[in-house]
Amino acid sequence: MARIFVEGWSPTYGAPLDAAELAPAEGSVDETVERDRWAPIPGVDDGVGSIAFVDGVRRIDARLTIDDPLGPVPGLCGTFAVGAVRWDRAAVRSVVTDERVERWAVLAGGRPEIFPVVDLAPPYETLTIADRDGDALLWALQTRMRAAEGQLAAELAAEAFVFADGPLNELGPHQVVGTVKSHRVTYLSPERTVIVSQLGVAERTPLFAIKDFGRYSWYVRLAIVPDGHAWSGIVRCEASVHLALEAVRTIADRTAALLPMLASVPHIDPRAPQNLVPIGALEHVLRHRMGDPGLVYRALRAAVAERRVS
Repeated sequence: MARIFVEGWSPTYGAPLDAAELAPAEGSVDETVERDRWAPIPGVDDGVGSIAFVDGVRRIDARLTIDDPLGPVPGLCGTFAVGAVRWDRAAVRSVVTDERVERWAVLAGGRPEIFPVVDLAPPYETLTIADRDGDALLWALQTRMRAAEGQLAAELAAEAFVFADGPLNELGPHQVVGTVKSHRVTYLSPERTVIVSQLGVAERTPLFAIKDFGRYSWYVRLAIVPDGHAWSGIVRCEASVHLALEAVRTIADRTAALLPMLASVPHIDPRAPQNLVPIGALEHVLRHRMGDPGLVYRALRAAVAERRVS
C-alpha cells in the first residue's frame, strides 16, 4: 500500500515538493562533474567567518484599472524590499543591513502614456508590459525584485560568503550560493535521484551541471523531519559555472556543513526546516520596512480620488 504524508509546510506557502507537477528539467544536465564521488558526501565546515544571507519580499498594494477609450487597462501597484543578514561567526553576532525598498506601478498593454499622473507618497515608479494577463503583472514585479536581490548578493560577495534565498539571479564569478526550498522538476536520472533520499543530515549529493542555465547544483539535507517522506528537509543549492570547479566543491562542502545549523523549526516557521532562521528573521524586518499595507492602500485610494475630483 502506498504511504501518504502530510507536508510540514503551512498550506499558505504551497508545498516544498510539487509531486503533481514534478517533471524532468528542460535542457541538458551533466551528472559527471564529480563522477568519482557519486554517493552522499559529508559537509565540511572550513571556518569561513563572514556570511551574508540575502532575500526579498513583495506584495500587491492595490489592483488598478485605467479607463482608456480603447478598453480597460489592468495594472497593479506593488512594493518589494530586499536586504541582508550579516553573520560574523567570530563575534557571534548577526545584523540586518542593506535594506532597499522599491514601489512600482505595473501596467498592461505596453502604453506608458496612458498612466495618469498621480501624486503618491511614497512615489511609485512606472513599468509597462505588453501582456494583459494579471499573472504577468505580478511576474514583472517579481522579476524586478529578483534582479535587486541578485545585485545585492553580488555586491556583498566582495566581502562575505553569500547565501541567496531562491535560484541564482546573478551568474558572475561570485561566491554566492542560491538555496532553493521547493522542488518542481527533477534534474537527475532515476539511478542518481535515489541518492537524494539516502542523504543524512549535513550531507550533499555530488555536483551536477545544469548546462543550459550556467550553474552547478547539488542537494543538501537540512534535517530529519519526523513523519516526513524521503525528500523532506531537502534543499537544492546552486553556484555559477563561472567559478572554478574546485572552488565550487569547497563551497558545496561548506553549505552541507553550515545550512543544517540554520534550519528552522515548525513551531517558529511554517516553512520549516527549509526556510533558514536568518532568512525568516530578515523577511520579518523587510515586511515592516514596506509599511502598513492598510495605510498604503488607503493612501492610494485617496490619491486617485483626489485626482478625479480635481
